[in-house]
Amino acid sequence: MAVANAIRRCRFLSGEITQKELAKIIDVSRQTLMAIEAGKYPPSLEVAFRIACYFSLSIDDVFFYAPDIEGAPDTKGHKIVEAYLRGDDPNDVQ
Repeated sequence: MAVANAIRRCRFLSGEITQKELAKIIDVSRQTLMAIEAGKYPPSLEVAFRIACYFSLSIDDVFFYAPDIEGAPDTKGHKIVEAYLRGDDPNDVQ
């Protein structure tokens, strides 16, 4: 997986909006959103913007590069989202 995302974490931290609800808001099918969230399908740039805008985040706070290196952690994006939604400065995330 080259592009990972924090959509599930965003949904959870934003009042646990369902995939179905978010899909309707961003005008895609639930199956499409499910595939994007699972990392099986990369979103179009427009869909990525819609997702990020819904959560009031930038695209690079929701989507991030995660190289296909076995055992490589991909937690920075999740930490950035959590910091932002807590009201902390996401730029301080290490």
